[in-house]
Amino acid sequence: MKVLTKELRFSTRGEIDLVDITHEVEKAVEESGVKNGQVVVFVPGATGAVVTIEHESGLLEDFKSALKELIPKGKGYLHDRIDDNAHSHLRASLLGASMVLPVVEGRLVRGVWQQIFFVELDVRPRHRRVILQVMGE
Repeated sequence: MKVLTKELRFSTRGEIDLVDITHEVEKAVEESGVKNGQVVVFVPGATGAVVTIEHESGLLEDFKSALKELIPKGKGYLHDRIDDNAHSHLRASLLGASMVLPVVEGRLVRGVWQQIFFVELDVRPRHRRVILQVMGE
């Protein structure tokens, strides 16, 4: 079994910044030489997440609005006594820090309109890492 681990590094602009990492994930799959297997996309950290969503400006704004409505900032969360970003942690825990996508015949399997995004949920700009691990034969 082949295993390729690659680390993506980039900067974000802060709260609910969406970074399309689809091309980088596809490139890692291609470089791995894996024909059939899977790729794990993982965010180390408690205020970042990964999602699949269509890269369309209206939908991305809708996504941001839905997150703000679902888990609003400043609701008296207990964690805010420490660093005023409880909403960031709660949003990240709902969205998730990882996903697994299939690799078939050397290509990442995803829907036509399904892109892979890193979601910055912390309240300030950050330097981020995403770990990609492609495994298979």
